[in-house]
Amino acid sequence: MTQRLTDEEKLTLKTGAFGAVFMVSNADPGVLAVFRESFAASGAMADASGVVKEALTGGPLPKLPRDSALEVESVVLPALTRAIGILTEKAPQDVPVYRAVVLAAADRTARAHNGVSPAEAEVIERIKGALGGTD
Repeated sequence: MTQRLTDEEKLTLKTGAFGAVFMVSNADPGVLAVFRESFAASGAMADASGVVKEALTGGPLPKLPRDSALEVESVVLPALTRAIGILTEKAPQDVPVYRAVVLAAADRTARAHNGVSPAEAEVIERIKGALGGTD
């Protein structure tokens, strides 16, 4: 059973997903890497389905802090956890879809430029933690 997501709930899903990519990209920054990483992440997001695709492809872009990595994490990690809660309640069949899309986007971002650095791997582990266990 799937219930429609509110605009605020969609923005939470989008904040978590886009924020996860932003966290990984910032873990090992580089000017050329940004373009490769953005392209790689967009491919993973395009693979979404159901309410996850609807949330990630429509509406406004999330506003993420830009001052520090800790500030970004303080917004993104709770958004990922809330997104799982929203989906568990309203579209439980899409929980594994969301987890898979976010982790694929984070992984593709990390691999897009010179492989996964230790800093990127550490960020991906924190993202996995915020997403909880696997279904």
